[in-house]
Amino acid sequence: MTLSSDEQRTDWTAGKKGLLLAWGLPIGAILIAIFVDPFSKPIIWIAALVWMGSACLLNARRCGRVHCYYTGPFFLIMTIPVALHGFSILHFGQEGWRWLGITISLGGGGI
Repeated sequence: MTLSSDEQRTDWTAGKKGLLLAWGLPIGAILIAIFVDPFSKPIIWIAALVWMGSACLLNARRCGRVHCYYTGPFFLIMTIPVALHGFSILHFGQEGWRWLGITISLGGGGI
């Protein structure tokens, strides 16, 4: 789908700066959180997912990108299993963080 010039002007992620703010910072935070203590990891992941989900929904509202209407809620919903696993409410096994990361990556990229 090609955006009109008006839509491109209002699309936050059309430029490098917008991409960095909407995606680069939260993805970087998630990657750095791999190496932090178990209590901080879910907090960082949840904050990053809320950031990305909110950015997607706000961008969808601004420019009408269809996939943003889906990725926004997806990232926000993914905070639930992250919180459940991160705060030991549900245990997804020793590879739980890896599976959550794969799900978030494939889901966000696939949508």
